[in-house]
Amino acid sequence: MKKGDIVIGVVISGTLLLFLAIMFLLVYGVLQGEEFAIAGGDRVAIVEVFGTITNPYDIIRQVKKYGEDGSIPTIVLHINSPGGGVAASQEIYEEINKVRDKGKKVVASLSAVAASGAYYIACAADTIVANPGTLTGNIGVIFEWPILSELMRKLGVKLEVIKSGDMKDVGSIGRPITLPEREMLQGVIDDTYNQFVEVVSRERSLPIEDVIELADGRIFTGNQAKDLGLVDVIGDFEDAVQIAAEMGGIEGKPKTVRERVRRVSWWELLTEKMERLAGVLEEDENMPKFEYR
Repeated sequence: MKKGDIVIGVVISGTLLLFLAIMFLLVYGVLQGEEFAIAGGDRVAIVEVFGTITNPYDIIRQVKKYGEDGSIPTIVLHINSPGGGVAASQEIYEEINKVRDKGKKVVASLSAVAASGAYYIACAADTIVANPGTLTGNIGVIFEWPILSELMRKLGVKLEVIKSGDMKDVGSIGRPITLPEREMLQGVIDDTYNQFVEVVSRERSLPIEDVIELADGRIFTGNQAKDLGLVDVIGDFEDAVQIAAEMGGIEGKPKTVRERVRRVSWWELLTEKMERLAGVLEEDENMPKFEYR
């Protein structure tokens, strides 16, 4: 075999191996559910907080993953949510703080709505960016359930309850609430409300008296929120990404990375919705829901 043929064979083999390596990396990136960039360098990670906040674990997983990635100096929380569960909002907030403690910078980009629990989460960011017309604020706590005793009476339905204590069936749909139960629940509401107010006061460097004056459930536009010190910058999502890049020392237009939304079949979608509905019904029946919304 001629020497030239050997060189050509080596070049072809090397090119093929390089091509296969690139394809492997691309496929791996897709399987990991990410927008994958071939080029290296620092990137800005995008974590979406969309819809009612009920299950925090997927958002926490993403924040934790990007927090451990050395090529990602900053994370943008893209928020479009009316709020949600108290504990769910708090868990996401705490995870963001852990990432910040490790030196990562976090920017919150408030979209159409970032109210109550969603604003609670945004407070964990180094900088909050809102559109002029973003609806935000709505600082407060709510706990509600239907009373169906009159309807049940008309239908001839009765609930038989055997309980270990007077408060064990608080929130029952089969009877009105008692005064001691109302006082107990109001105490829980007041405590979770105070937790919210303290977070806003601490993270936004606002006197707690000023926060209490704002925290009666009212909503604000982005412009109003900026005047009140609840947000830092008026701008859109692209502005938030650019701010995050500058905070992370990235020059020029930054590359971004986010998890892809996996396409699901109609059958997967149907079964998932049924499972969620069953979970919601079970949750509503057995557990009180205190919400930042």
